Amino acid sequence: MINVRIDEDLETRLNRLSKETGRTKSYYVKEALSRYIEEVEGIYLAESRAEEVELGKSKTFTLEEARKILNENHNS
Repeated sequence: MINVRIDEDLETRLNRLSKETGRTKSYYVKEALSRYIEEVEGIYLAESRAEEVELGKSKTFTLEEARKILNENHNS
């Protein structure tokens, strides 16, 4: 279990949303946290891949190169 302190305005908005929709406040907090973590993980992954390319650990392909590789693999 995690306890989180939020400012009064955010708590008011969360209470209102919960009452209007019939969903629990916990539901909305979990949803928001899940979406935020997914977004940050995506950013981290993109930054990590960009760093690998810069360091020469990963290769990039043009669209034409990718199509050619995919066609060759598909036709094999």
